[in-house]
Amino acid sequence: MRAGRNGCHRRDAFMFGRVGGMTLAAKVGYGVACGLAAITLVASGIASYGEQVLGGIGGGIGLGGPQTGAMNILVMGLESRTDYQGNILPAGLLAAMHAGSVQGVENGVGGQDTNTLILIHIFAGGQKAVGFSIPRNDYVNFPHSYDGQSQGMIDQAYGLAYAQSLNGSSLSDKGRYTKANQAGQAAAVDTVEAVTGQPVDHFFEMNLAGFYQLAQLMPGNGIYVCLKSWNGGENLHDANSGFDQPGPGYHFLHADQALAFVRERDNLPNGDIDRTRRQQAVIDYVIWKLDHNGVLSDLPVLTSLMTAAKQYIITDSGWNLLDFATEMRALTGSHLQFETLPIKGYATIYPGGEAEDINTVDVSAIQSEVKKAFTDSSSSDASAKPASKPKPKAAAPSYPAAATVVDVYNANGIGGLAGDAMTALVGEGYTQGQTGDSPTQQTATQVLYGSGAAAKANAAKIAAQFGVTAQASAAVSAGTAEVVIGTSTPTLPSALAGGSGGSGGSAPSAQPSAQASLPGNATSVQQASSNDDTNTPLHVASTAKYGIPCVY
Repeated sequence: MRAGRNGCHRRDAFMFGRVGGMTLAAKVGYGVACGLAAITLVASGIASYGEQVLGGIGGGIGLGGPQTGAMNILVMGLESRTDYQGNILPAGLLAAMHAGSVQGVENGVGGQDTNTLILIHIFAGGQKAVGFSIPRNDYVNFPHSYDGQSQGMIDQAYGLAYAQSLNGSSLSDKGRYTKANQAGQAAAVDTVEAVTGQPVDHFFEMNLAGFYQLAQLMPGNGIYVCLKSWNGGENLHDANSGFDQPGPGYHFLHADQALAFVRERDNLPNGDIDRTRRQQAVIDYVIWKLDHNGVLSDLPVLTSLMTAAKQYIITDSGWNLLDFATEMRALTGSHLQFETLPIKGYATIYPGGEAEDINTVDVSAIQSEVKKAFTDSSSSDASAKPASKPKPKAAAPSYPAAATVVDVYNANGIGGLAGDAMTALVGEGYTQGQTGDSPTQQTATQVLYGSGAAAKANAAKIAAQFGVTAQASAAVSAGTAEVVIGTSTPTLPSALAGGSGGSGGSAPSAQPSAQASLPGNATSVQQASSNDDTNTPLHVASTAKYGIPCVY
């Protein structure tokens, strides 16, 4: 057993170093609980308020997933100390979050890694849901090379693609950070799909500032937890995080101890794995609290939460949360079951000569377990009545794909990208037009359209897959949509690459294996013990007090 995963190697010190007695990880865990709860607020009969509280959320790449029925949702929590426009967070906010200083961020402290990744499957009808937390240190092959790196910890994919996009963009481009985040979103989605073998239909993303602001707005100013004792109570006291409780059982934790609870890992039986379980328990409590505190039926309070949330939440551009309202109650109380992706063991690697602790994984075993959990009909409550659907909106005019000719030009510089995009679009039914390389590179990916209602409507659909907005152009022929792939799109979007199959059973298109081999100089290679609960799922009984499990 690698008890506590002690040791302060480079990545831990840099990304999660102690600042003012707390770490960023503390805010990430508690904040993502608030964020996930915020996105489920329509679960208990507030669909009639939906337009007011949910309008305006979006802004990410398009995935093209279904709006109702079975689907997979990826929850991403960024550890960023900047906003989505690349601005360093104000000094006062950084200090309040114990996240360092403006000068520290200017000197490289922090990053854009997804230190929280949870893949949630909603069963058809919204009766049940199961979520897999993905340990941030899982060592995998990336489906594409990001910023020159083809393997690493799974949480690094977003940040590497983000950096790659910024390096290839103009300093004068006002949208460069939006495109960098979109590149990160695509990388994270593609990597999770490659590792789990499941398509991602929609995603929900929140940054550090959002975590903090929503945590501040949560009712009660604290959380209940249920603690188990390990090794004579060693897990109940931790100098590094400041966590200190008198014994096992139920405890109400005010903000400082709540953050310490989520931060602690050194004195836990399974280190980061048990910290992941603590995150899951906090999410369970926050959702339970919202459901039992009148928030879901209190429009002023709900509107306040969602007004704050909309400043910090990004979802994929094609996700209509109002249409999704019928599925939302799967994310409340006992309807939601959490598990953690299994790991094989641990190792220490030395990229650039600096030590990094990682989890070793068996990708085949992960894909088998996730597939079983996401397709197990016994997890679905077939006897329950489906939730009532909101009133349908008038359908927008629809035009067949074949009615629009598509031209694709590569202004990216990456060979073959235009041809791959054309193949994918023709596969969707569009009529093949011209394909070629642009004589000059450009940063922005554009979707332009000529005259004609069909061209306009279909261009909007294509643009959503690239995470951009279609624009009319007099230079484009009538009935034609023109795609110009810029450097902000280093790889095909997940939807075009075959990654959004609707989670009805079809997996993403074939990609290089996500199974990574350890470097030859890896040390401290250990297998996870069979009796230490490393890979034991976390279950919450329907009668559990405060809707929470007991954890270490």
